[in-house]
Amino acid sequence: MLAIFHKAFANPPEELNSPASRKQKLPDETLEDFLNSHHPRTNTFSMSFGQAAALAYVRPDTPFSLHQRMFCGLDDIYCLFLGSLNNLCSLIKQYGLSKGTNEAMFVIEAYRTLRDRGPYPADQVMKELEGSFSFVVYDSKAGTVFAALGSDGGAKLYWGIAADGSVVISDDLEVIKAGCDKSFAPFPKGCMFHSEGGLMSFEHPMNKMKAMPRIDSEGAMCGANFKVDVYTRVNSIPRRGSETNWTDWDSSH
Repeated sequence: MLAIFHKAFANPPEELNSPASRKQKLPDETLEDFLNSHHPRTNTFSMSFGQAAALAYVRPDTPFSLHQRMFCGLDDIYCLFLGSLNNLCSLIKQYGLSKGTNEAMFVIEAYRTLRDRGPYPADQVMKELEGSFSFVVYDSKAGTVFAALGSDGGAKLYWGIAADGSVVISDDLEVIKAGCDKSFAPFPKGCMFHSEGGLMSFEHPMNKMKAMPRIDSEGAMCGANFKVDVYTRVNSIPRRGSETNWTDWDSSH
């Protein structure tokens, strides 16, 4: 999967951008590379939203796989999902959804519920998801981005910065490397990123995230890794339940 979002509203961490990058590509070039890297090309699907965003998806080789790939859209909200949720059936019942709901559809419904009926702590919702997964949600009407990676490391996700400053998110490491040069890093496990609230750990929501310098085998500075800073707590205004809302967690993350 591939998702590209303009820097004007995605607001990626500055530490992802490496001064050593010299060969970053523009978003259109990265999208074309992704589509061309999968054959036959009829197995690929992409959507563009003007200059704001682009989403691309590769249909799975087999209909049932541990690392299944899904794409769906509902009411101007789109989700790219990789992996599986072991407790999907119980989550469907909990949210009152139809039995045919798949993981990508569930993520959209969970996002809508939290966006429209909050406040409710996003980290608590994420902790309820059991399995190996990564996903990217784009709310095209609100112009917001939400991405997350499960904590067990079973799924992979990378993010980086394109030549125009856009954020690029994908499970395809080679496409990320080619498009972002040195300005990329693995997306941190057990974490979620919201374009308005930044990066936070849903396992340790009351701790800030810390950028860790990353050097490659050539000695060049790359996009930073991010880890939970166990010594630094979030300075936020106390809320009911002392938790963090889905669309309003502290921007200091």
